[in-house]
Amino acid sequence: MVITLKWIYKVKLDEVGGILKNKARLVARGYRQEEGIDFEESFALVARLEAIRIFLAYDAHKNMVVYQMDVKTAFLNGKLREEVYVSQPDGFVDSDNP
Repeated sequence: MVITLKWIYKVKLDEVGGILKNKARLVARGYRQEEGIDFEESFALVARLEAIRIFLAYDAHKNMVVYQMDVKTAFLNGKLREEVYVSQPDGFVDSDNP
């Protein structure tokens, strides 16, 4: 299994709309949690508050039970069943290690 990477760029603005700083993060994508479900293009740094509200409202409407869990801990402490590799991000060039 090869996990691909993607750069996420964000411009932080101050109160008057001026550029405060540029932020860049390298995030992993390509999650394969169940066979037959393709998560190749799904990734998110954090969930948006609007999405959480919609999710909870729908669950309350359907009388569903919602559980909270720490996904980072579950992912980091899980046992690997196969070898996992990380590919270089697009645009990465290293003349010493082509």
